[in-house]
Amino acid sequence: MRSALASDDAFLLLPALAILTLHALTNGQYGFHRDELAVLDDARHLAWGYVAYPPLTPLIARLALDLSGPSLVVLRFFSSLALAIATVLAGLMARELGGGRRTQVVAAVAVAIAPIALLQGAIYQYVSFDYLWWVLGFYGVIRLLKSDNPRWWLFIGATVGVGMETKYTMAFWVAALAGVILATRVRRYLVTPWLWGGVAVAILIVLPNLIWQIQHGFISLEFLSSIHTRDVRIGRTSGFVPEQFVVSSNPFTVPLWIGGLAFFLVSTDGKRFRVLGWIYVILFGMLFAAPGRSYYLAPAYPVLLAAGSVVWERWLAVLPTNWSWIVYEVTWGGLAIGGLLGVALVLPIAPVNSGLWRVTSAVHDTFVEEIGWPDLVDSVAVIYGTLPPDEKSGAAILAGNYGEAGAIDLYGPAHGLPASISGADSYWLRGYGDPPPRTLVVVGFSTEEAVGYFTHCVVAGQVTNRYAVANEETTYHSDILVCHGTRAPWSVLWPRLRSFN
Repeated sequence: MRSALASDDAFLLLPALAILTLHALTNGQYGFHRDELAVLDDARHLAWGYVAYPPLTPLIARLALDLSGPSLVVLRFFSSLALAIATVLAGLMARELGGGRRTQVVAAVAVAIAPIALLQGAIYQYVSFDYLWWVLGFYGVIRLLKSDNPRWWLFIGATVGVGMETKYTMAFWVAALAGVILATRVRRYLVTPWLWGGVAVAILIVLPNLIWQIQHGFISLEFLSSIHTRDVRIGRTSGFVPEQFVVSSNPFTVPLWIGGLAFFLVSTDGKRFRVLGWIYVILFGMLFAAPGRSYYLAPAYPVLLAAGSVVWERWLAVLPTNWSWIVYEVTWGGLAIGGLLGVALVLPIAPVNSGLWRVTSAVHDTFVEEIGWPDLVDSVAVIYGTLPPDEKSGAAILAGNYGEAGAIDLYGPAHGLPASISGADSYWLRGYGDPPPRTLVVVGFSTEEAVGYFTHCVVAGQVTNRYAVANEETTYHSDILVCHGTRAPWSVLWPRLRSFN
């Protein structure tokens, strides 16, 4: 029995190893994404909280920096590792639900080829780790329901705590779990100390960030409200339903997760695990009503895919041999096609400005925002170098967004540039320096915006990149300015410069 399980584990590791290898071979393409630049900068200023997110993602980035410096492949290894572990967990969930070896592998592969999972293994963001904690939480609930061992609440509580230290959307998962506890037979655990022990574990893990939020006036709530309003205004939440089928899951795996949802909600075999289906339904309802961005729900699909793979296996068992073989081959053919399409569209493999590049750029803007950061800093450095010596000693580089600020701080020291100042997110909390700057090299502002803050500004250069790729920097605020004289004291000006990116 133990050797059989070991063999199953070995097969289950194959998709995970394939994912890690694929990302290791491709993640060195292009450059850092603007989000990665911000996280790397926060990693150099470790704290119990940041304006845009809790502390765990910068902490892991600090580990990557300490291991190898600012390496694309090393930094993104941690993202791809998180997604690889999530695929293993999908297979393990299928096993707990009664699936055999091939079912476990189908579940793992189905999770691995979801576009959002592939993409999040190719970029370092908190989304990758948030995905893992949700999946780990679902795994804990399955083990709890199957074993009826209330000690699993400690595991679930720890997962919730770590999840809340990663991304605040974990609160939706907690709300859905609380809903099913109160509305179903799972409420029997309310009288056990283990559930409340799990709550205590979660609170202890979250407490440092909670204290940080109290000390900073719950600034992250203001940030989240602002970003949500922006997302709704510009339409980033409008595709919530259709994107569940093409972003949060792969179109070729939709029958599997629909089958998994039916397994939980209506089948006799899934009765013990019915609350998992209701957790998904509640999550869908909350995020649809919020409205949230489509990928917020993505981590709820691995548990459905695991259950759907079990349904698929049982269906094969009752089909005539010929039909069983056909369905088996069609399933793997679909997974292969879906995987290849996902790799082509969301992994960084296309040469810049190639035909495939233009296709991927039409589908999403991730890769175009990885182009041109060293070029931007080169241009700023040239302008900074032309400042008279007496101005340089009192000069600063003001960046409009966290990408520009992060790029200046990453690439600027090699050019002798000072650290950036910015009103964006946690940069604003770090202030403008003492004494305040007298001369500003300004990037990320239009001339019209800059003259609202400074009395004299001239355009000294342009943001370009060697590939002539159009992105946010080259399209919306390409001027690089040199500005003098503030229209108000810095103590008054700085709050006006605050922005949420």
